[in-house]
Amino acid sequence: MAKTQLNVRVDETTADAARRQAGRRGMSVNRYIEELVKRDVGEVGKTFVESAADFMKQYESVFTEEFGADTPSAGAATDHGPGREDAR
Repeated sequence: MAKTQLNVRVDETTADAARRQAGRRGMSVNRYIEELVKRDVGEVGKTFVESAADFMKQYESVFTEEFGADTPSAGAATDHGPGREDAR
């Protein structure tokens, strides 16, 4: 994957902390920052999926009432082809 240069300005205390933490982990400051961003993005994605699952669970009865109990569960294949009766 191609690399892009990103210039960031931080106060000296933050810069020192980044250098120290990177050194403790045996990596460059660039790599350390890259890993922090990747981890943060991963946590945000995980949080989103968990929140969506909680929402679906909380409102399951509303969806069932509106669309019927025969709707597929999450992750199941849907059939939108001929022969499927419209729930409305």
